[in-house]
Amino acid sequence: MTDVVGKLWGYASTLRHDGVDYGDYIEQLTYLLFLKMADEQGRQLPDETDWPHIRSKSGIALLDTYESALRKLGKQPGILGDIFSGSQNRLANPASLARLIKVIDETEWTSLEVDVKAAAFEGLLEKSAAEGKKGAGQYFTPRPLIRSMVRLMQPDPRAHVHMAISDPACGTGGFLVAAYEWLKDRTGGALDRSTATRVKKATYYGQELVARPRRLALMNLFLHQVEPHIALGDSIYEAPGDQRFDVVLTNPPFGNRGASNIPVRDDFTVETSNKQLNFLQHVLTVLKPGGRAAVVVPDNVLFADKAGEVFKILMEDADVHTVLRCPRGTFNPYTPGTKTNVIFFTKGRPTDRVWIYDARANVPAITKRSRPLTDSHFTEFEDCFGSDPNGQSPRTGTSSPTGRWRAFGIDEVKERGYKIDSFKWLRDEEADELEDTPEPGDLIADALTELRLAVVQMTTLQKLFGDEGADS
Repeated sequence: MTDVVGKLWGYASTLRHDGVDYGDYIEQLTYLLFLKMADEQGRQLPDETDWPHIRSKSGIALLDTYESALRKLGKQPGILGDIFSGSQNRLANPASLARLIKVIDETEWTSLEVDVKAAAFEGLLEKSAAEGKKGAGQYFTPRPLIRSMVRLMQPDPRAHVHMAISDPACGTGGFLVAAYEWLKDRTGGALDRSTATRVKKATYYGQELVARPRRLALMNLFLHQVEPHIALGDSIYEAPGDQRFDVVLTNPPFGNRGASNIPVRDDFTVETSNKQLNFLQHVLTVLKPGGRAAVVVPDNVLFADKAGEVFKILMEDADVHTVLRCPRGTFNPYTPGTKTNVIFFTKGRPTDRVWIYDARANVPAITKRSRPLTDSHFTEFEDCFGSDPNGQSPRTGTSSPTGRWRAFGIDEVKERGYKIDSFKWLRDEEADELEDTPEPGDLIADALTELRLAVVQMTTLQKLFGDEGADS
């Protein structure tokens, strides 16, 4: 798998001098991967839009055929039309398109055990982060953290016939894909026909503000043979419909860019322009009574202006039973330095105590290479959490040999103005400034990437000015 992805990334770099940025490249890559994998799976597509037909063309005919296929697929009903709606070819050079088709055609993608497109997109996010572009973390949640949250929330559609699972900030669909993969692992893929149909067509829901990650989310799930309902829109500034959900798993976008206005929402008790606080209010609204949620939030949400007011309402209307303080660098390299938490709550009963697990204090920061995030970072926390997805398993402070697990009664929380960040009992010997400094190996690798890109750009300029000099 590493070799295959390496080929794709190598080709992404060579396309930069053609004016194709990483975002455009991954979009074209997902179109072509979809067509290739659909062919491998024997899926029926409209005439002259399938992989063998496109692959058989060359030169200008290849560009015309590919662009015609994108237009036709975008007009199809249902999820196929949603995936290709508004799709455009960004590869103007037919030789570049032909080479990418050849690279993709060399691999039997459906035989790989990993989510190929997710791995591809994560790699591009990493490159974007290395270039200094901000905000990549809003489209990407580290897979070990996703898997841990899913294991604890147990989003099992077999619970009842109206079971609905949602991510209102779904990005590339990581939580929804993981929820379905969790079900497959639990059942071995053995579901009766009616349940299987319901699971694939009426269980997984989401919303995403940006068209490109939404497109990838639709493709991800469609190629898992799931037909999700993922709307394109703003979960905060647009009032939700009547649909309510049993489980919400989400990582709302970090930061408050573009959030200068306070949403006009009758269901929001607290008026604030803070995106993450508004997402907590939104999740509380869209949960069914008895529904449960796990929400990733950055540290500043726990002490921001109006945080106490929002958490007061949340704890009155829901049982905020558990908070996970994530290791430093959990989102490295996508949003390095951002410290995060996961808030677990169940709607319909008030909070009487909050259990906090500190996975950060005295834990070496996560790095891209030498100390990557793994499932083992959350093993002890999952043991402490227990088997009840609503946080009702018997719990004791001694469940954590390292002393990272502690409960605080609601009276203590009230005394501190509902500011959960104030509950810290472990002396952290690790210096924040030192831990947030990138590793020398990472700095060198990133510098080399920048140098290679600079060489490509300089070579392009040299050719351009050389040509102009020859013309003059």
